[in-house]
Amino acid sequence: MPDQTDAAAAAETGGIQKVFEALSSAARRKILAYLAHSSLTAGEIADRFDMSKPSISQHLGVLESAGLVRKEKRGQYVHYSIVQESLANTLNSYVQEVCPVSRPLKKESAALKDRSDADES
Repeated sequence: MPDQTDAAAAAETGGIQKVFEALSSAARRKILAYLAHSSLTAGEIADRFDMSKPSISQHLGVLESAGLVRKEKRGQYVHYSIVQESLANTLNSYVQEVCPVSRPLKKESAALKDRSDADES
């Protein structure tokens, strides 16, 4: 029977998978770029694209499911905003997993820099 740490790791991996699936679409990356500047309604987002409003809604649903955007009802409009900490934490976790900082890597990096400095002289 899997323990809680296995379940947490699986949930985190699933979350990372959802984020990368969400980021696999150029339209969704562009939506995130727009939302990085200010919150927007679905209509305001749709006005910036040459696609149907239902397609924009589908993209927003994927981003929301991945935890990259949140929506907030304000009056008769739903405003979408980016969840920057979710994106940053996910990407940071992935980078740490793939490229953990270690002493040999730092030494190798320093040695390469020393060699390139010597080559320039």
